[in-house]
Amino acid sequence: MQQKQQYNTNKLQKRLRRLAGTAIADFNMIEAGDRVMVCLSGGKDSYALLDILRNLQAHAPLEFELIAVNLDQKQPGFPEQVLPSYLTEIGMPFRIVEQDTYSVVKRVIAEGKTTCSLCSRLRRGVLYRVASELGATKIALGHHRDDILETLFLNMFYGGKLKAMPPKLVSDNGKHIVIRPLAYCKEKDLAAYAAIANFPIIPCNLCGSQPNLQRQVIKEMLQQWDKKFPGRLETMFRALQNVQPSHLADTSRYDFFNLKAQDQPFINGDTAFDEETFEPNIEEMLTPTAEETDDRSLVSSS
Repeated sequence: MQQKQQYNTNKLQKRLRRLAGTAIADFNMIEAGDRVMVCLSGGKDSYALLDILRNLQAHAPLEFELIAVNLDQKQPGFPEQVLPSYLTEIGMPFRIVEQDTYSVVKRVIAEGKTTCSLCSRLRRGVLYRVASELGATKIALGHHRDDILETLFLNMFYGGKLKAMPPKLVSDNGKHIVIRPLAYCKEKDLAAYAAIANFPIIPCNLCGSQPNLQRQVIKEMLQQWDKKFPGRLETMFRALQNVQPSHLADTSRYDFFNLKAQDQPFINGDTAFDEETFEPNIEEMLTPTAEETDDRSLVSSS
């Protein structure tokens, strides 16, 4: 049993490192001579990010620096010695930044209201400043595939935008490159990885005290889909890499106004009359169950 567990552990580690390495290569996230500031919150994802990047640093054909940065937001009960002790133990250069954003959030946001938006903006501003102070050329965040999909549905359901969370972007002020090396990694794999590595996880009480957040609702929805239709999240993520603006409805992204008929075949032509083909099990998501059919019958009869 012990041998099988070790085999599975090695397999998981190799998969995560391979996926992170592929994402880094696909989006040219890290280049020779880069100084990468790894944002370490104390959660499972950022621990895994740092661990994977350290492994890649040791084996990559190009040289780059890593420095871990934690923002101590002065949340009540925050165990401030956990991260310095851990980082010192593994020999990782780091910087702890103390900034009382917690008091600002609690003062500005009414009790019971969502604090994530303001907290995120304040945290981002501090991290950009620190990146400049450290001379960091890249800022690495621990967002994973599930975070990206959740953001896509959050924007569709609540924001009216077809927008997700890119693996690589330029900061609002244009001065920083933000990267997400875990963009191809599943959250459940990262959770298993963190448990195996026994990272000293620090819970986020500020966010964790809000169980009815819209993001949590979306997360549960995607988890249910993943359980009922294995492989669906992978298909949805591939859709983010296969965008066809000519088949959406954004006039700023595609010139519908000047679209004309032409004598030769049109590469982005209409497929409205083509037979739709789906991957296995997609039909199950589109076909109503017997229970749903019964419900509709009751509604129509009433």
